[in-house]
Amino acid sequence: MSEPTKNAAAARPSVMSLSITSKSALYASYMPFLKQGGIFLPTTRVYHLGDEVFLLLQLMEDPTRLPVAGTVVWVTPAGAQGGKQQGIGVQFKNDESGQAVRNRIENIIGPYLNSPRPTHTV
Repeated sequence: MSEPTKNAAAARPSVMSLSITSKSALYASYMPFLKQGGIFLPTTRVYHLGDEVFLLLQLMEDPTRLPVAGTVVWVTPAGAQGGKQQGIGVQFKNDESGQAVRNRIENIIGPYLNSPRPTHTV
């Protein structure tokens, strides 16, 4: 008897869309402490560490949706301490699109990167 194969649909990354309309919202969502950079996405859907996701990210007034693949590296559950918003932190893949999105975000919020203001993650 052969071993069961994985369902191809189950292995497919989840596709999410996120539109960030202000520098303060981008600062609160960006995760610069991750090696390739990452972003916090508010969601009530259950994700697990290591899940693959594909993001379509729209920043400010730019109508372009930036495609980027990533991995769930942070989970904030419902009812988290300190009133933190439920959602996931996604680390960008170390590829061309991941580097492009990280550079774009850091160009927008550069002066705020070392700010002590709280974010959705820390």
